[in-house]
Amino acid sequence: MSLFHVFPGGIHPREGINGKAVTCALPIEELPQPSRVAIPLLQHIGTPCKSLVVKGDKVKVGMMIGEPVGFVSAAVHSSVSGTVVDVQPCILANGLQQPCVIIDNDFKDTWVELTPVAEPDKLDGKAISQLARNAGLVGLGGATFPHAVKYSLPPDKKVDTLILNGAECEPYLSADHRLMLAYAREIVTGAQTLQHALKIERVLVGIEDNKPDAIEAMTKACENDPTFTVTAMPTHYPQGGEKQLVYSLTGRTVKSGGLPLDSGVIVINVGSSHALYRAVYEGRPVVDRVVTVSGCVKKPANYLVRIGTPVEWLLETSGGLLPQARTLLYGGPMMGMAINREDIPITKGCSGITALEKSSALENESNCIRCGRCSSVCPMCLVPSVLDKLMRKGMYDEAERQGVMNCIECGACTWSCPAKRQLTQSCRTSKKVITERRRAEAARQKAEEARRAAAVAVQEEAK
Repeated sequence: MSLFHVFPGGIHPREGINGKAVTCALPIEELPQPSRVAIPLLQHIGTPCKSLVVKGDKVKVGMMIGEPVGFVSAAVHSSVSGTVVDVQPCILANGLQQPCVIIDNDFKDTWVELTPVAEPDKLDGKAISQLARNAGLVGLGGATFPHAVKYSLPPDKKVDTLILNGAECEPYLSADHRLMLAYAREIVTGAQTLQHALKIERVLVGIEDNKPDAIEAMTKACENDPTFTVTAMPTHYPQGGEKQLVYSLTGRTVKSGGLPLDSGVIVINVGSSHALYRAVYEGRPVVDRVVTVSGCVKKPANYLVRIGTPVEWLLETSGGLLPQARTLLYGGPMMGMAINREDIPITKGCSGITALEKSSALENESNCIRCGRCSSVCPMCLVPSVLDKLMRKGMYDEAERQGVMNCIECGACTWSCPAKRQLTQSCRTSKKVITERRRAEAARQKAEEARRAAAVAVQEEAK
């Protein structure tokens, strides 16, 4: 199958030392467990989990320690066996503090009793959504959207296509690549289970053409299922973006402010499909994930890492940073977050730790020269230089009118800017401010409605 369309914009980032050319050849190896883990109770978009443990509690691997609260949430489980030291705030990669369950590892690796689904073929949408919620399934490609919500299809929505995202367009990272080589059959089975439960007609597997061995492995794994199609896509960042992937593989456009669901499509990462397989057929919740350690490290690797492991432990296992390392990223160079400390825990959404020799963030920015490069590479057809100017002037309403909420924060504009302006960061700031204003306005309206209802009740009582 050939691509229907190639999305607008995009770039071809260059890599330095220990990029994909190196990490893609490194098989997944299990990282030795650390002596202590810090497991955040918020590892997903939505509401933080409620802690089910307190200081002194004994825990086993796979035990639920965070209960999902609200509709948009996903459970959190212990990744080691041992003793709860405390439940306290810890700093995460985004610089914010979130409650974390601190556990001292007893190194016995004692698991809770795992209960696979007895009859996977009988799973329906409601059952697979509840399973995803309890197993802590979220988007492992980085978005961390709770899959319990993704699998809860509204009655008025018809989905005919499931897309398996194996693009992994982020430079340096090879976690999904190696996962497809090691667990192609399990990934396909997970997708088939979801396809059957939600009654989806076809499954499209998108993989960038710089991964020919992964394309071959996935093609072989689904060769007996005519509803599956594996597509080799051009290597073009951000090919793995959800909206870009939908457009490339189906020709459908996801409307502004909409979701792929509005276009009859569900998109899940290959890692998420593998996690679904393990939840259904092994009864295993999300307690670990594959993380690529790349760039300026002595020993690049693809590690299977227990959730809550500190970044420091991954770097030590990889022999430490090289002398020329200047920037440490939680994630890849395009969408990762720069961190200045190594005690930050690995969460479900972390697919890589990248050390770079230099970063544009360390260079002084200059005035915009109006070259137009940022708008030419924007996959959402925005004008980042204008949005940057509006943010700096505090003109957030105008930024919203100019479409800033459609920014996918891919980093292509910042990467392309010769003036070294932090365009992506400006868009991110505007989106945060606008979202906070929306929430404040919604709360105000809710309070006003409550006040009016109370006034009416008083009037009725007076009658």
